[in-house]
This record gives sequence, structure tokens and C-alpha cells, in this order.
Amino acid sequence: MSQMNDIREAYAETGKVAPVARKFQVDEKTVRKYIRKEDFSPKLPITEERESRLDPYKAQIREWIDADNSVWYKQRHTARRIYDRLKQEHPEFDLSYPTVQRYVKAYKKNTQTTKTFQELVWHPGEAQVDFGESDFNERGVLTRKKYLTVSFPHSNDGFSQVFGGETSECVCQGLKDIFTYIGGVPSVLIFDNATGVGRRIGAEIREAQLFQQMRAHYGFIARFCNPNAGHEKGHVENKVGYNRRNLFVPVPSFDCVETYNRTLLDAHKVKADEWHYKKGQRIGDLFEEDRHALKQLPMHPFNVCRFMYVNADSYGKVRLDDRHYYSTCPEFGGTEVLVGIKAHHIEIYDESGVLTVVHSRRFGAERTDSLDYRTSLATLSKNIGAWRNSGVREMIPDLLRKNMDDLCREELRQTVRTLTSLTLNYSFETAVKALETGFATHRTHFSDAAVLAARMMSYGLDTPPEKGPDLNGYDQLLRMEVRT
Repeated sequence: MSQMNDIREAYAETGKVAPVARKFQVDEKTVRKYIRKEDFSPKLPITEERESRLDPYKAQIREWIDADNSVWYKQRHTARRIYDRLKQEHPEFDLSYPTVQRYVKAYKKNTQTTKTFQELVWHPGEAQVDFGESDFNERGVLTRKKYLTVSFPHSNDGFSQVFGGETSECVCQGLKDIFTYIGGVPSVLIFDNATGVGRRIGAEIREAQLFQQMRAHYGFIARFCNPNAGHEKGHVENKVGYNRRNLFVPVPSFDCVETYNRTLLDAHKVKADEWHYKKGQRIGDLFEEDRHALKQLPMHPFNVCRFMYVNADSYGKVRLDDRHYYSTCPEFGGTEVLVGIKAHHIEIYDESGVLTVVHSRRFGAERTDSLDYRTSLATLSKNIGAWRNSGVREMIPDLLRKNMDDLCREELRQTVRTLTSLTLNYSFETAVKALETGFATHRTHFSDAAVLAARMMSYGLDTPPEKGPDLNGYDQLLRMEVRT
């Protein structure tokens, strides 16, 4: 702009174009353009649309994009899909993908409005529920697990519990444990539309049966977010991320997730003295307002267990969740078995409702086989010829396996029976250790193995027996009597 003014001033002095052009080293046409220009007012910064080879197809593109407004967001047209459809439906179309991409981007930017959200008000005693995902060291194995988070937007307090999955049993167990810990029940719980307890499909809400029973038991109101409306439970989503960054860094280690969950409930106390980000009050004081607004716990705790009958295969195993197998008693093979499905365990009952087997519940996409040593050993005792190909043989140490392989059929049967009996009284690990020690010291009789197992459970094999009373006085008396 400054050069243009200089050119106009130089021309006003000389009245000649050529000298001015030479002075400013510009073309004479440029000088004449600046001289003739009369309107220097600021113009609207709008670029006039130029004619494009894409023009014949723009109406079609706009139609496809506009129609997507009534389609699930995951099934809407991308620029690539629009480009492919143009090539398929218009054989003469020969434009490049970037040309289509630029137009699609510009049209969506101009037509699709940015969502605005109303700030919601949360009252004391109302809570939000959602799942997060994090890694944990469980018995020395790095495992990715889910954690249920219940947050209270009024106070900005929250609680988490770790599970193997996002099933209705996991949600209900987590809620029960948190309710028990805080001493009451939230009046309203807001759930994500994809949680394992239920979901919104249009105007209809479909809830899992176990969750329906729990909701009736505790008397809280459950609401489910609309699809793609995460802002309706934005507080718990933030709490999920906060807990991952603060509670699970570094990666926690534990042997029993249920024990870890009990300690995890106390983690909320570290924020009690912090100030609420907006209200200017202690989080601990605000949570007392939440707690005061809670509904009273019912007289009886809710049994978080889903019962169902499952057909056991010829090996006495039942299959759950399509890919997880659990052993039952040998006599259950080929029969219908009553199974109790819990968040952390699978319980198997006999026809009288007596609990016979308990397994740790398995999750994940890979097939798993959970064996109960007692039932496996009972089956093996009846069919000792299957020893060489049994799962029990694969689970014992190499030296013990070799010693048992060398036994005759009847000795092997008796040894397996000993292993079975000690497993019932102590544990499989203790029974194996007792037999292993017995073979090493040539003490393989049942009574010897039983003594070894009892000693290991009491104070360990490496601990010397406690020193008994001093009997030297009695020895002296005896010697005196002999002399007399």
C-alpha cells in the first residue's frame, strides 16, 4: 500500500508514466492501474467462487452429506467414500480425490453447526457412573482391566473398583461395595449408554435383569445418557481420566483384586482437604453434603449373582461367555449344572443347591480353561490310566512327575489319592510340595506326607522345631533312684 501511494505521488509531480515506472522498477501497466484506481475502501474478505470442473457434481455431494444428518455418526459419508461413489455412479468422473476432499471439508464446515451444551446442575446425593481401562500387575502378570468409577459432581469426589470386564455383575458388585463403603445409596445414578446394565434405544430403555433386581433392592433412580451425548456425564468421564493418572501410576501390583479394591475405596480421602475447583469449599465438606443426601442402605445386602443352568460336556466342563471353560465335579459330565455368575467368581452347585466348586472368573477374547484341582484329581483317581495325558501331570514339578511316572499302577493310584486328600485339607501347592519332599527323603506313605503338609502349613519345613522343656533334672533324679 505504501508503494502504491509513493507511485501516485510521483506521478502527480511529473505527470509521466515511464519515469515513475523506472524509478520504482515496476511495469508501466502497474503505474497506470494505480493512477486510475479511485475506490480504496476496505472490501469484505470473501473470495468469489471460481468456476470448477466439480460444479456438475456438487449438488449430489451436498445431497449425500445432508442425508447423513439422520444416520448414525459412524456410518456417515467420508470424503473418501464420496469420491468412490462418484467414480462408481458417474463413469465420466475423472477429478482427483484432493479436489473432492477440499469441497467436502468446506461444505461440512459451513453447514454443520458446533454443538453447544448447557451447564447442568447436580444436587447432593446424585452420582454418575462410567468405566475406564488401565493396566495392572496381577500375580506378576501385566493385565489390562476395567475399573468402574462412581463420581459425585456436587462435591467432585469419586470412587473406583477394578474388574475383569464391564458386565452387569461387575457394575452391580462395584455399586454395592461403594454403597456399603459410603454408608448410603445415591438418589440418582447416571449411566453411559454402553454400560453393561442397560442402554437407551430411541425412547426405550432396556436394562439387564440383574440390574433391575438391584435397582429395586436399593431404590435408586437410573438414567441413561443419550447416544453420543458424553456431556451428560462429563464429570465422571473427567474422574475416570483423573483416577487413571493418579491412582494407577505407577502400575499397581496385587495378588487379589478383591483385597486391592477394598484398599482402593480409601483413595478418595487424599482429596478431602483440596478445594473445589469452582465452589471454593473443601471437597470433604461438600461430600458430607452428598453423604447426608444419600438414601438409607437396605436391611439385607444384595446378592450380586446371576444364576443359570448350563450343560456340562463329557469332561464335566461348563462353557460361559462362549469361550471360557470351568471344571465341575466328574459326576456332572453330560448333565445340566446350576452355575452362579459373579463379578469375580464362578460358583457351581449340585442338584441340592450345595456349593461344590468355585473358580476365579475369566474375561477376555481368548479361550481359557479353569481347572479345580479337587475335581480333576477325583476324576484321575477313578481313571489312573489317564495319568500320562492328564492336566494334573503337567502342573506338577519335573522331579515329582518323573518319580510318579516310575511308579507301578497301584502305587501311582495311591499317590494320586494322597495328593487328592492333601489338596482337600490344605491346598494343591502344599500337597505337591509335601509329596515332592517325601520322595526326596523316601517318605512317601500317606501319613508321612500328611505330617509334612501339616508342618509346612504351621511353620514351614525350614523352621526348626521349638525347643522343649529341660529334662536334665528328671534325669538326675532317675540316676539317684537307680543308685539307691
